[in-house]
Amino acid sequence: MEDFLTALQKSESVSPTKMGAKILATASPLLSADEALFEKMFPQIVESFGKFLAIGRIDTVEGKRNAADFAIWRKTPPGETRQMEWDSPWGRGAPGWHLECSVMGEALLGFPFDIHTGGIDHREIHHPNEIAQNQAFCHSECGGNGTGANIWMHNNFLVDRTGKMSKSSGEFLRLQLLIDKGYHPLAYRMMCLQAHYRSELEFSWEGLKAALTRLKRMLMGVEKLKEKADPTIVEDVHNVVPDQAARELFNDLNTPRALAHLEAVLAKADHPKTKLEAVGKFDEMLGLNLLVLTRTDLRIRPKSAAITKAEIEAELERRKDARAAKDFATSDAIRDELAAKGVEVMDGDPLGWDWKL
Repeated sequence: MEDFLTALQKSESVSPTKMGAKILATASPLLSADEALFEKMFPQIVESFGKFLAIGRIDTVEGKRNAADFAIWRKTPPGETRQMEWDSPWGRGAPGWHLECSVMGEALLGFPFDIHTGGIDHREIHHPNEIAQNQAFCHSECGGNGTGANIWMHNNFLVDRTGKMSKSSGEFLRLQLLIDKGYHPLAYRMMCLQAHYRSELEFSWEGLKAALTRLKRMLMGVEKLKEKADPTIVEDVHNVVPDQAARELFNDLNTPRALAHLEAVLAKADHPKTKLEAVGKFDEMLGLNLLVLTRTDLRIRPKSAAITKAEIEAELERRKDARAAKDFATSDAIRDELAAKGVEVMDGDPLGWDWKL
């Protein structure tokens, strides 16, 4: 499914259960250090993340010196057995979930790595605690002001306000559901790119359809450039392709504004060779496959369709013959029959037909 979305494949897959020794090695200096260590480091966390710390969401726990204290190691209570637990110098138990992330990040990427991502729900508790651990463990040696990463980015939620998306309803949002309904997954990618990553994105089938239409229009612009491009011509391209689109991406990953600038480039078919080259380079960041994808690729048969592609082509051929014979009544009847089966006849468009979603 990742291939449908043109998503890069992960280079590593790791489980915390396979990093027991590294987890214990990281926890040891934290739990044996001066008890004031975290309190020395915590003001730095508050300075960077203080406005996000959700102290009000934390239940009072007896024995805590500070409401924001968190567990480095969770000792198994006497008489109980955890589903997963290990022996440690502090008793049998399991690592705190913040610790697992610190350990895996350092082990696979090394401190500091470039970008640490996560959902916006991790901005208030999980990530500040992860940063506190990193700072207490390696101080400034972690890089990124001791946080372990140079940039921390938090994406907002994808929400469904209709209440119709749930496992119990059978319409849990997955790529296969989009395909079953006739939507190419790259239409979903386009829908995501239309919203800034820090903004809440509302899912709706109407919104997905609009994103698909936008993607089709972009592909039509690319098709026109391909028709006019001549590799033998040297173009005068001074300021033809503005770099504003790239600047928008470098400005806190502002994909909505970047898309708008890209559409402005595609709006006119002048300097086609240079524009195609620029669109290709820019699309390496967007991942929409604009130079490879065609509108035919986007034409996915819905699972509920009552007609096959071969049957549609046969009916269109029959309609072509009727029009040639000036039998417009039969031509219109065939068009209406196809429309009733969810097929839109597109006279004058090289695509010929498309699914009505």
